[in-house]
Amino acid sequence: MPDHKITWSVYLIQCGDSSLYCGMSNDVLRRFSEHQSQSPKCAKYLRGKAPLELVYQMKIGTRSEAAREEIRINKVNLRNPNGRIMLQNWILMMRSNNQLL
Repeated sequence: MPDHKITWSVYLIQCGDSSLYCGMSNDVLRRFSEHQSQSPKCAKYLRGKAPLELVYQMKIGTRSEAAREEIRINKVNLRNPNGRIMLQNWILMMRSNNQLL
């Protein structure tokens, strides 16, 4: 068994319709490529919502920790219309400060 730990990350994708998708992966660039390909490995939510833009990623740690963070972000994004606006404004602010991808 390898000694190294796999680091998991959460990421946000902005869709062509301006909606946001949050996911988690241990290889964000590979996962984003799968989403862009619109292949069967693409998340169902993202199919037909191109162009896709990876707007945020953050290394979290374990898979469990990343899953908890993804749930936290989705609660803000999906269940609260004001939360979605807050996330989109945060993305705009971070871009203007050159702190996003």
